[in-house]
Amino acid sequence: MTRIGRCWTATFVLLLTTAACGSSDTADAGTEVGHIDRAPTPQSEFTPVELEATVDRLIAVLNESTIEPMQMVVLLKNLDTFFEPIATGASRAMGELDVTGNVLGPTDQSSDDPTTSQDLQNQQIEQAVAGGADGIGISPYGDLNAAAVDDAVANGVHVVTLDTDVATSKRSLYVGALNTSAGATAANTLLAMLPPPPGTVLIHGTTAAEWGDGYARTRGAQEVIQAAGYAPVVSEAAFFADEAFDVDWMKGEIEAANPPVVGMVGLFNISYRCVMGADAAGIPDVPIVAFDFDPRTVDYMRQGRIKATHTQRQYYEGYLVPYILYGIKTIGLDATREILAPLMDGDSRVNIGLDVVPSVKIDAYNSFLDEIGAGQ
Repeated sequence: MTRIGRCWTATFVLLLTTAACGSSDTADAGTEVGHIDRAPTPQSEFTPVELEATVDRLIAVLNESTIEPMQMVVLLKNLDTFFEPIATGASRAMGELDVTGNVLGPTDQSSDDPTTSQDLQNQQIEQAVAGGADGIGISPYGDLNAAAVDDAVANGVHVVTLDTDVATSKRSLYVGALNTSAGATAANTLLAMLPPPPGTVLIHGTTAAEWGDGYARTRGAQEVIQAAGYAPVVSEAAFFADEAFDVDWMKGEIEAANPPVVGMVGLFNISYRCVMGADAAGIPDVPIVAFDFDPRTVDYMRQGRIKATHTQRQYYEGYLVPYILYGIKTIGLDATREILAPLMDGDSRVNIGLDVVPSVKIDAYNSFLDEIGAGQ
């Protein structure tokens, strides 16, 4: 998960457009045409077995149903770095479904345009509705997109969120990691590396409750660390400030900690900064675990400075959304939700889980990502 608050952009890229006519000869809407063919996923210790089996079950049901033409769009905060595998997955799924679809996201973050990214994303939702979209997948900016999402739903367009959620909206489902449990997982990974308490664990997270997803992830980590007998201290992840400011803030938190810091956990894609903070505070040997698979995080893992990272299966976030949107249109929301039951948390959240990647497994994980075409 990334937090891109006020990034400026007016440029969007179309990644994929396919004809919505099925894989056989063109036929009238609502007739049996074509068959969804999905290439087997390479087997690896990182292959999400239950998730893969759930997708296969959904495809099996869809292949028994009347094939319908469909138009959809997936809107992302960005098409680079963290979001690149999401775009890859969404594009691949739309190709397999043979729908008319595109993946849109900003490619230019210059400060020349006075329109915020969230405003542009709302405009993209409106344009998709006006253009006849049957379904929209969106990585939103939280409640800033709620009204636009609700307007789309009111116009008969199904909306599925991914990566971040708009739980207050009328979206059909959310697809992604569940943040409280994700934070807890990262904390538990770190606990196995720590000396017995007492000690302070520095969390590179957020105390900003208005960012619900980041706050939930941080709370998940805090609760596990505190229950284990350590003192959790949150150093606010400075997404919008200079990197040096973020590192200096961590340094101050580490130096002020009593008892001393015995471990660090970073919860976002800028987790690699924990290494810089530890170096600045003179504790280079402190155990550190991170989040996401930023190249700088990987570099520090190869150096042995970050012991493990936690990735959010971005490729699968993108891959699932078109299938879910197609399922909702073809067999209905309730039937789609029933098939997704092994992944469901409650009735509106699809939990794709996390990959825990130890530093000694970097090459194996990279090989898995390359095999599914989702290298970062």
